[in-house]
Amino acid sequence: MKIARIYERVSTSEQDLTRQADIEKTAIASGFYIAGIYREKASGARADRPELLRMIADLQPGDVVIAEKIDRISRLPLPEAEKLIASIRDKGARLAIPGIVDLSEVVAGNDGVSRIVLESVQELLLKLALQTARDDYEIRRERQRQGVQLAKVAGKYAGRKADLVTHERIITLRQSGLTIERTAVLAGCSVSQVKRVWAIHQSQKNS
Repeated sequence: MKIARIYERVSTSEQDLTRQADIEKTAIASGFYIAGIYREKASGARADRPELLRMIADLQPGDVVIAEKIDRISRLPLPEAEKLIASIRDKGARLAIPGIVDLSEVVAGNDGVSRIVLESVQELLLKLALQTARDDYEIRRERQRQGVQLAKVAGKYAGRKADLVTHERIITLRQSGLTIERTAVLAGCSVSQVKRVWAIHQSQKNS
């Protein structure tokens, strides 16, 4: 039996995970048993994503990690991205990403020089994809920075609007006694944002 664990990620609370759900249907149609689906709203440039870490902890030898694109798994700098991929492979699992050739099954059926060549091709393709995902992230950040600077010069920059819905959700979850980490998962945000919002709430309450 082919066993898959599906990872779905978006960067902000304004984005929607629905589009990525199609990969679940595709995986099932391809004969996979879905052992787990891990969804979260967090930046791919963070290595401490709760659901990603939970998925890696759940991995069993032979599992296949499926994601819509490689940038759903990582937008980290290449050395950190490779370390992340290694943590998945160390569990005996492998990646299956549409658009990136995964030659694992082909490699297994070859010996000697052919196997070495195929493994090298696979590693090169993966490295290029990881670097491209990081480059795209850096380009987006630079464009945002330039946009902010132009808006400031034009006197039109009002700063980033606070996500009041997420803030209220964080406060409600924390008031119910949930940990910071669990609150971050349920609120669909980062641990640092939970800490920041909760600290502001506490200071306002005590002022």
